[in-house]
Amino acid sequence: MIPHAFIEDLLARVDVVDVVESHVPLKRSGSNFSARCPFHNEKTPSFTVSQTKQFYHCFGCGAHGTAISFLMEYQGMGYVDAVKELAARVGMTVPESDRRQNKPAGAGEDLFGVVARAARFYKQSLKHSDRAIAYLKGRGLSGEIAARFGLGYAPDGWRALQTEFDDYATSKALVTAGLVVEGNEGRRYDRFRDRVLFPIHNQRGDIIGFGGRIIDRGEPKYLNSPETPLFEKGQELYGLGQARAGIRRTGTVLVVEGYMDVVALAQAGVDYAVATLGTSTTPSQVRKLLRQADCVVFCFDADAAGQRAAWRALEHSLGQLMDGRRIAFLFLPEGEDPDSFVRAQGKDAFEALLAKAQPLSEFMIHELAARVDMGSAEGRAKFLQDAKPLLVEIKAPMLSLVLRKRVAELGGVSQAELDARYGIKMRSGASAPQRQVAKKPSVLRHLAEMLLVLPELALLADIEQFRAFSSVAAPEFSQAEVDLVLALLEIGSDNPNVRAIGERFRGSPLESLVGSYQTAGVLAWKGRELDREALRADFLGAWRGIEQRLSKARIDALLQKSRTGSLTNEDKALYRQLMRGGGTVDQAPLT
Repeated sequence: MIPHAFIEDLLARVDVVDVVESHVPLKRSGSNFSARCPFHNEKTPSFTVSQTKQFYHCFGCGAHGTAISFLMEYQGMGYVDAVKELAARVGMTVPESDRRQNKPAGAGEDLFGVVARAARFYKQSLKHSDRAIAYLKGRGLSGEIAARFGLGYAPDGWRALQTEFDDYATSKALVTAGLVVEGNEGRRYDRFRDRVLFPIHNQRGDIIGFGGRIIDRGEPKYLNSPETPLFEKGQELYGLGQARAGIRRTGTVLVVEGYMDVVALAQAGVDYAVATLGTSTTPSQVRKLLRQADCVVFCFDADAAGQRAAWRALEHSLGQLMDGRRIAFLFLPEGEDPDSFVRAQGKDAFEALLAKAQPLSEFMIHELAARVDMGSAEGRAKFLQDAKPLLVEIKAPMLSLVLRKRVAELGGVSQAELDARYGIKMRSGASAPQRQVAKKPSVLRHLAEMLLVLPELALLADIEQFRAFSSVAAPEFSQAEVDLVLALLEIGSDNPNVRAIGERFRGSPLESLVGSYQTAGVLAWKGRELDREALRADFLGAWRGIEQRLSKARIDALLQKSRTGSLTNEDKALYRQLMRGGGTVDQAPLT
């Protein structure tokens, strides 16, 4: 990992305004800068960049972060590449990662390093394989596009990776990462052999797995990495990092079935395509897609398998739909896939078809109607019955209303009859919602937000006291909140002037929690200079809440102990001390 001290020094020298402005035109707005958000389509600027806080935030889509985060999201860079890019701007040299130096290649906790090392090996192997290069050229791919997607080649041998990993025979990480298969009697062999490899990246740009395409005929045609601690097929999308710029430009994301489809489309200039990873589209993937663009188009073959895949994608999309967003389906001519079509017909012909993609609503109704005889009462009844479970899944209020009207009309009933008979209602509820009482943020969240804005506040706290509190923390606090506050206290106490404290948590289980809390903390002080004294007073007030909770927990424990008659003189003295300190509890005599 790159040392934290280097990251802090780098962000102290880099101006986030300069970084953002090199990609997005900014206008001064008071003490901040604003623009239309580069991460989603909008007409009114809601994207703010703060020079004083070195932070950006979009009030529309929630995008936020530092200069590093911006390059990762906007340009699809990995963490290390983004750091290197910023370092080059200010003439700094990124220290070599100590991951390989300090850990053996097969260490279980270093799966990212093992997979990245394998990816480099496969990439180098491609350069030395005339056969693999000829295959890619035959598919119309250039060296530039192969480099952009990091394509590689797994040599035709049972243990080719052994030349890269000296501990091949014993490494647990190679097996855990899905690179090596352990067979009978402990015999090992490479999972990928004689295949062109497509590296699969996560949101941060780390390689987490591979898709392997066989060069000649054979089965399976595609072989994917298995599920691993790094790689969950239903959560990821192939090519998303490379497609982000195209998605922002067009406002559209095209979903195809194969890795080669994505790469071939990019070669032809259709640079906004991604692929699912050998499984049907999942709700999680649909949510991720709808965060990327206003329009999502699923592209499938016109055969029966393509129709089934499209229907599954529709079913998994219904619960994710939002008014103002569009999901559509494109079916290519029989015998064609995106790769073959775009190579034969070109970008313009492909995009002409894309413009005629069938909206989800039309596809759903057409498919339901095609399954029955709409000319008979029985067929219409079946049509209405089949539509019911689909309609109740739709959360988007206006789309739900329009679709229910259309289904009722085709079924020969009124919308009111449809809703009443089948219990179909908008998920959000047609009646006025019940008044909700706002839930006050927990004291731990409040502390975390303040520590993320001003780490030096940790000097006002007693870490040992908080450790004692964490061991008796009430159920109202999640373990993640406890862990986060403790980590922030430790970091702030050790280095009160730490910069970009949120970067310390990148890649950790607390990363998403830090992101949301940091945004809330920054927004709480939006539009004014940081008032340290006000923050100190607020922090001390919240800390007193921790002290009171700890005192109460200790008093409760002493009272419980007294009921067993096992109190010591020290316990009694502690009880008197706690009560003098203002511990609030139903007082009871100690026995």
